[in-house]
Amino acid sequence: MKIGISCYPTFGGSGVVATELAMALAQGGDEVHVISYALPSRLTLVSERLSFHEVVVPHYPLFDYPPYSLALATQMVEVARHQGLELMHVHYAVPNAVSAVLARAILEPQPLKVVTTLHGTDITLVGNDRNYLPTTRFGIERSDAVTAVSRWLEEATRRELGVIKPIRVVPNFIDPARYEALADPSSARRWAHDDEKILVHISNFRPVKRVMDVVEIFLRVRKAIPARLLLVGDGPERARIERYCRQCGACDEIHFIGNLPAVEEVLAGADLFLLPSEMESFGLSALEALACKVPVVASDAGGLPDVVVDGENGYLRPVGDIEAMSAAALDLLQDDDKRRAFGEAGRRWAVEQFNQAKVVAQYRNLYEEVLAGSD
Repeated sequence: MKIGISCYPTFGGSGVVATELAMALAQGGDEVHVISYALPSRLTLVSERLSFHEVVVPHYPLFDYPPYSLALATQMVEVARHQGLELMHVHYAVPNAVSAVLARAILEPQPLKVVTTLHGTDITLVGNDRNYLPTTRFGIERSDAVTAVSRWLEEATRRELGVIKPIRVVPNFIDPARYEALADPSSARRWAHDDEKILVHISNFRPVKRVMDVVEIFLRVRKAIPARLLLVGDGPERARIERYCRQCGACDEIHFIGNLPAVEEVLAGADLFLLPSEMESFGLSALEALACKVPVVASDAGGLPDVVVDGENGYLRPVGDIEAMSAAALDLLQDDDKRRAFGEAGRRWAVEQFNQAKVVAQYRNLYEEVLAGSD
């Protein structure tokens, strides 16, 4: 198949999954063309079957804001026309789905199928904004097929946007080989002393991630046992969190790693992963932690129950319940046998349920159905 994939190139889950999907499809023999305004952070295997096409947005004095959606649609048209694309798989509804539907109309009579994957904030933070709801719903309804990364997101899309089109749940995935536990100095242990437990959090540091809760949980853990906290990522809350860490006198035990494409370098060797988010449509970072045999303490919110099995590979606690999350963290950190058992269970769960080969096959089957006109 000749497939276009459009995504945001950032470190967020939607861009990561779209890029991993593109590479897996190309390795499986498909011709894949990735379309975005910058090279995605995880795109490392560009080859004769995998190409990147940059969306260049014109800047005219007439426009206060560059018209990215139109530039994206134009690039989709150009790539589809000259590369003979059969299908455009867009990740994120706004504006990718609308741009793809527009590109399909421009290309007529050349056929181009559109598959849209919903990842979360395109629905919960943008889609239910009344200013964007009609166009978001239009892009979804006019797609040839739609998927969501969790059952919760599928239900939220219907509830918030009133979408009646069938939505298939296809989860995010991991490549098991990528997340094999590392025992060399590139692991998380490089940041800690031998007697210290290592806690990790990975996010875009937006308010919804509740990174302050991560710090508060760590401070409580540190009172009971020697520990270090590794904060991976960047975003609007980082400066505030750094100031708070200085005020608490915890700078020596809290490390701000910044954005890191190879997150397994920090997860492998860690003892616990914290994700106390207000909402997660799926929780890819939690899945990546489980794949590295790192148990997870997270919020019982959104799609996280699809990923974290409470009492088996981690603990789920109510949003904002710092005391309960701290107690759950210490329950694992103070019992090495239990923590290792949870870690092994997490690895098995990640490989069995979210294996790259299994999920990519679901997408390929969907593509074939769409191209055959049966969806």
